Amino acid sequence: MDFALLPLEDADLEQFKKDMKYAFRKGAENGLGESEEVLPEEDIDRSLLSKGAIGYKAILDGEIVGGAIVVINEVTQRNHLDFLYVKHGVQSKGIGQKIWNEIERIHHETSIWETCTPYFDKRNIHFYINCCKFHAVEFFNQYHTDPDFPDDCEDEKFGGMFRFEKVMR
Repeated sequence: MDFALLPLEDADLEQFKKDMKYAFRKGAENGLGESEEVLPEEDIDRSLLSKGAIGYKAILDGEIVGGAIVVINEVTQRNHLDFLYVKHGVQSKGIGQKIWNEIERIHHETSIWETCTPYFDKRNIHFYINCCKFHAVEFFNQYHTDPDFPDDCEDEKFGGMFRFEKVMR
């Protein structure tokens, strides 16, 4: 297996968004039993346009099989994993772990990583806590809203969001 995590190129953007949205929708179906859109393209665009954002594509044997968007704060080195996805149909083969390991290697100067995932998504919670060694540090819900996205916490369908941190040094 020939794996690489490379910077996202403009030519890859349309397929990257399509694959990410589909992977998130399929993940939501497993948790919610619905097939509605859970990741609007505007959320991906907002992330990619954030100050310090870097998009990555995961390549396995010449094919894009996933990717990630991180936001790097060069001053504080308190960095954020906005999105990480593995293309639907190729999960459970260690690709997500390879993506995360490579992100940690590339951004070795990070002091703290932070990310969030919905309450219903047990697969993601398992991945971040048991595979990537993050710690759940906050639970956003209708009683404790995320100050950056308060409206997201009122959607009871998702049951809230866990915020995770991983202290690197």
